[in-house]
Amino acid sequence: MVDATANVPGAAPQVAPTFNNQTVRQVLRLSLGGDTLRIKLSNLFGKAPLTFSGVRVARSTGGSSIDVSSDFAVTFNGQTAVTVPVGGEVYSDIVPLATAPLANLAVSMYFAGAVTIGTIHPVARQTAYSIPGNQLSTGTLATASVDPWAPYYALAAVETSSTEATRLVVAFGDSHTDGVGSTTDAAKRFPNLLDDRLKAAGLRRTGIVNEGIGGNRWLNDFAGPSGNSRLDRDLLNVPGATHAIILMGINDIGFSVSPAPSQDVTAEQITGAIANAVTRAKGRGIKVALGTLLPYKGADYFSAAGETKRQAVNAWIRASSGADAVIDFDAVMRSSADPAVLNPAYDSGDHLHPNDAGYAAMAAAVDLATLQ
Repeated sequence: MVDATANVPGAAPQVAPTFNNQTVRQVLRLSLGGDTLRIKLSNLFGKAPLTFSGVRVARSTGGSSIDVSSDFAVTFNGQTAVTVPVGGEVYSDIVPLATAPLANLAVSMYFAGAVTIGTIHPVARQTAYSIPGNQLSTGTLATASVDPWAPYYALAAVETSSTEATRLVVAFGDSHTDGVGSTTDAAKRFPNLLDDRLKAAGLRRTGIVNEGIGGNRWLNDFAGPSGNSRLDRDLLNVPGATHAIILMGINDIGFSVSPAPSQDVTAEQITGAIANAVTRAKGRGIKVALGTLLPYKGADYFSAAGETKRQAVNAWIRASSGADAVIDFDAVMRSSADPAVLNPAYDSGDHLHPNDAGYAAMAAAVDLATLQ
């Protein structure tokens, strides 16, 4: 989750989304199935208490539609409404809805009065639907509006429970983890496609949590809190985490050119931040795989000096990081004609973010044995 009002350094704040007497339906794909589930709502970055007048959960059947036979009320200490304080997060009571791995779930929220959603996940690559009135249990929101940026609103997590032994991989990173450039509503982010591989290999109790934020950096805020400052929240304290795949640093390099040359960072500062993350995660018993930084020549914020930094960071990751494993995304994703360029077959068009085929190549680069 990030501050909905945050903007690039030097720019005016963004306007946080508002709702009033509206239902919002959000769809997400579960990694692990389970016997029951619970929902986590967030007002971490809100400027006022946030009241949910009602929340329900059901299996998604595509688009804004739900399987009404699976529709359950979500309660909080036995109440159907909940107010989340400024800076707070709340877990729901247990919902007795059994789910399968890789199932799509719909979470519907009703806001009876005017609210401002200060905590979002922007550009989530998953359509959210909003419609007037209390339509929490409506089968299809046929006349709903959609936000073209496809964010998640105040929905921090859905957690499933099971009595079976489980491994949980936290994918921690920036837009390459978040899935920028992939097809909306298609679950083609690299962690999704890696999850598909895990399940196809019979590893149905190994799950993946996507903790990527597009534009994120290790050393400075925007987009989202810096990697250093969110490490505890989004990696170390994720319930059940056993493994981590860490891929971040290209925005620290690129933002040093544009739009924040005053926040120039060195390769040594980036590797220092990564080393700290590796040490702290391993100290918690989490096995860490580090990804090398992808080629980006031709991207808006490319520079020769930045490429030198990228090469230095990648050399350190390959040789000196102390991680349990290295995933050489750079080697897999670069062009054979110019190793500083993203393979054109994998380029979404901006020379920085992969397309669906590129994310599939990234997922295929992971040795599943390192996640066991």
